Amino acid sequence: MIGIYFSGTGNSKYAAELFCKEYDNESRTYSIEDTEALTAVTESDLIVFTYPVQFSTVPKIVRDYITDHSELWMNKRVFIIATMGLFSGDGSGVLGRLLLSCGAKVIGGLHLKMPDSIADEKALKRPPEKNKELVKLAEQKIKESVKRLKADKPTQEGMGVLCRLAGFFGQRAYFGHKTRAYTSKLKVDTDKCIGCGLCEKLCPMNNISIKDQKAVSSDRCTMCYRCINKCPKQALTLLGKRVVEQCGIDKYI
Repeated sequence: MIGIYFSGTGNSKYAAELFCKEYDNESRTYSIEDTEALTAVTESDLIVFTYPVQFSTVPKIVRDYITDHSELWMNKRVFIIATMGLFSGDGSGVLGRLLLSCGAKVIGGLHLKMPDSIADEKALKRPPEKNKELVKLAEQKIKESVKRLKADKPTQEGMGVLCRLAGFFGQRAYFGHKTRAYTSKLKVDTDKCIGCGLCEKLCPMNNISIKDQKAVSSDRCTMCYRCINKCPKQALTLLGKRVVEQCGIDKYI
């Protein structure tokens, strides 16, 4: 087994690493940004793919990664873990259908409610203790799911028609279009920005550059919220107008 993941604030990375460690302490995990990931997929028959749901669907960067390397997934057994701040309906199912179209054998799915990564929307923020509780519950679900996978009875969360309807009518029908293309809506407050370059280094899309000692964003943001949650001056926003709370998995484990 190997773990493949894309992670913004660390939720999906943490889930992938824990799942693989519980399954086999020798299992390795790879970010889709890792140059070794494609080789690892080629050489493995069982893959755990973990990703953060956006608007009950798949982030653009993840969808492109799968379709750009569609031939690699043929006949691969894939178990999907979807991490989410609220409710996705069919988070694992929507990625599963994409992988099925590439010839993969999707064997199951797991949904994990985690601390929300959207730092600039007050309505989505929870108290720190609640986020710590969510992480503990996620850890328990992972351990139970690993046991079921080893018993050849993998969990099927997010699979099936009812889950698909819940995902579609819950969010995807209204907001799913937001992930069909990369966005140009990342905003930089130039009065706050000190041009440190951290956002430029963190961005998985090379969407941010430093010009005249200020961050400048382009039109290829994949809404992972890494830069917003790490900016030392809280100079970046995307969906909201101001940063309410910067978060990352390290705060809650």
